[in-house]
Amino acid sequence: MSVKHRYLPMTDRDRADMLRTIGVDSVEELFRDIPEPIRYRGTLPMSGALDEISLLKHMKQLASRNADTSQYASFLGAGLYDHHVPVVINHMISRSEFYTAYTPYQPEISQGELQAIFEFQSYICELTGMKVANASMYDGATALAEAGALASGATQRKQIVISRAVHPEAREIMRTTARGLNLNVLEVDYADGVTDLEQLKAAVTDDTAAVIVQSPNFFGCIEDLAAIEPIAHSSKALFVVSTNPMSLGLLEAPGKLGADIVVGDAQPLGIHPAFGGPTCGFFAVSEPLMRRMPGRIVGQTVDRDGKRGFVLTLQAREQHIRREKATSNICSNQALLALCASIYLSTMGKEGMREVGSLNLQKSHYAARELAKLEGPSLPFTAPFFNEFVVSLPANANIADLNERLLEAGFIGGLDLGRYYPELQNHMLVAVTEKRTKAEIDEFAARLGELV
Repeated sequence: MSVKHRYLPMTDRDRADMLRTIGVDSVEELFRDIPEPIRYRGTLPMSGALDEISLLKHMKQLASRNADTSQYASFLGAGLYDHHVPVVINHMISRSEFYTAYTPYQPEISQGELQAIFEFQSYICELTGMKVANASMYDGATALAEAGALASGATQRKQIVISRAVHPEAREIMRTTARGLNLNVLEVDYADGVTDLEQLKAAVTDDTAAVIVQSPNFFGCIEDLAAIEPIAHSSKALFVVSTNPMSLGLLEAPGKLGADIVVGDAQPLGIHPAFGGPTCGFFAVSEPLMRRMPGRIVGQTVDRDGKRGFVLTLQAREQHIRREKATSNICSNQALLALCASIYLSTMGKEGMREVGSLNLQKSHYAARELAKLEGPSLPFTAPFFNEFVVSLPANANIADLNERLLEAGFIGGLDLGRYYPELQNHMLVAVTEKRTKAEIDEFAARLGELV
């Protein structure tokens, strides 16, 4: 029998054998439960078949329509950032023993993968100032929601107090998780770009399971964690901090400032933005919360000969223990992307992290000063910020139109904050990383000035 499609090696005999085995005469019979009137009998509105050469050309043309950071200078952040990715990372993660590795259930043949995850955990603990970290999460937003769930389980309380300066999409995921767990999510407003501490004090009660803040927050502003910590702990709630790991090369680790849980997204650590993901979340806790962590943990041990080895340990997810006793139903982790972060941190080292953090800080503040000089734009917040800041534009400015015009000039503009905050119409969130040159910043400011 001939094969009709080179990528679908199904012969007529194969098809007949399969139909006979399952007891039907035709493929059409497989759909007999679907009422005839609602079956689609036409031809789907698709282009005709293409040969391989034409298909490759077509796909390249489609790909060329994407505005990527290899062609444009990006000033867009809001959770995904255009940082430098050292070439060694792509070289290492392209090795088949890493990119084909799945779940290391059999430690005796998965020592390399387990050690890579263990190194990631160790780096995250050192970076965040926490005692224990897990093998990674899907992303920073789901890690934050899992932190809220953990806090509720640990305290047996039902209220989550979260700052409106936390990423709006992360807050949405927190609310979605809360509905399933019957939790009450109370949002606290911001003032001058940071969490309003007076509102926070009034919101925290004896039923509060967690106080959740982000620092640097969604506006790029740095929260006063030392002032928030006693507010959270005064009612014995857990203090949860979501953080940008890139900032921790300069800022004090949240764990040193009293955080009980530290979460975040490892994307700034050597992971390409890739048009929105995938990324890798991290999750670290103080020692008393270790057995309540979601996901998995790799532990270090010795074999019967006394040699160092690694195993999965403290498995508290529903795949390993009884469902009603599980801490979470998260099913996997982001091992390959966690490896990116580990390679990045080992490549940069402590001095490198300080240097790249300092470049982010200095370049973003230079950009803010240049934009503030323009006629029209202004900086609405005075709170300290890291590598992201808010720009207020004139009332007649249309940010969607501005970004289209900026794109024509070779720039990916900032985020329109009016999409998430009604009170921040005509406000743009601008991110500046170590990759932006002085010339790019100057031209971006000049173009924006001309357009407004």
